[in-house]
Amino acid sequence: MGKGLGKGFDSAAVAFHRDGELALAASVVTIGAFDGVHRGHQELLRQTIAAARRRGVPAVVYTFDPPPKVYFGQAEPLISLREKLARIATFAPDHVVVADFNQIYVRRSAAEFLAELRRLQPREVIVGEDFRFGSCKRGTAQLLRQHFNTRILPPVRCGDGEIVSSSRIRTLRRSGLAAAAAALEDWRDIVTASPASRSGLAQFEVISQ
Repeated sequence: MGKGLGKGFDSAAVAFHRDGELALAASVVTIGAFDGVHRGHQELLRQTIAAARRRGVPAVVYTFDPPPKVYFGQAEPLISLREKLARIATFAPDHVVVADFNQIYVRRSAAEFLAELRRLQPREVIVGEDFRFGSCKRGTAQLLRQHFNTRILPPVRCGDGEIVSSSRIRTLRRSGLAAAAAALEDWRDIVTASPASRSGLAQFEVISQ
């Protein structure tokens, strides 16, 4: 397990790694900042774990610390790394990879990221349509699709049609609308549910843009 990762909560079923440490013979992978692990992120986790179970391969969540927007000073983190890992672990993926998003990492090219991803031998990669990777965000979900079997999920929306996003949660919090922000994160229902039922909880309507 990566040093300092997965400590302080019940993560016995999940293996935690730093970037570059993990190599697998097969997997299904999802990638993202997962800041807040909100309803949109939860849909990525559900789809990834379900696809991995169907294929009989490990489910891998690849994330970043700090989230890229936080590193570049464009936003404040919604939750700590410890809380993020605890929330991800609630969905019981097999592996979580945490990349140190620092001065060295931000200079990595899209090709270097693809090379690291190949070490996981993904049978399927599942990302959101706004996913970007590599220096200057040159890598897109469409580029990922050229190299791997990639499923691009449409955004998750709430009842008023707004996309569920970390940015929207931050805006609601700054406006003093804590209850509305918490509803987009949806952790009260998740943490009180049995593990077997978490994958089907609180799914918003998924609408293509």
